[in-house]
Amino acid sequence: MKYWLIKSEPDTYSWDDFEKEGKSMWDGVRNFAARLNMIEMKKGDLALFYHSNEGKEIVGLAKVSKEHYPDPTSDDPRWVVVEFVPVEKFPKTVTLKQIKADKRFEDMALVKLSRLSVGPVKPEEFDFIMQLAHD
Repeated sequence: MKYWLIKSEPDTYSWDDFEKEGKSMWDGVRNFAARLNMIEMKKGDLALFYHSNEGKEIVGLAKVSKEHYPDPTSDDPRWVVVEFVPVEKFPKTVTLKQIKADKRFEDMALVKLSRLSVGPVKPEEFDFIMQLAHD
């Protein structure tokens, strides 16, 4: 299993929107690095759901429910989507400020590649985030 971080602007698509729908097609990604990450995702992989721009915090956990396929919102066949289902809204959010202040996360893609909308998360980073979200 691999771990990921997916970003969404909460005023466009929030965790609450995601939970209401019960699943989501992650579309509109137009960054080649993010696309490659989406292509690597496998059914059952877990993804941290991050509110970008407003909030700047990890708010929940999602799971890949369907692997990549062509993005129906694009005429360019190179772009793909992945489907997710919500797993858990975190009891405590984990803020970007907390992450940047913790040396354990200094190499995390969220910190190093801050503009990347879909990025990898190392297993130890995932475990630390889960601990912070449940402490």
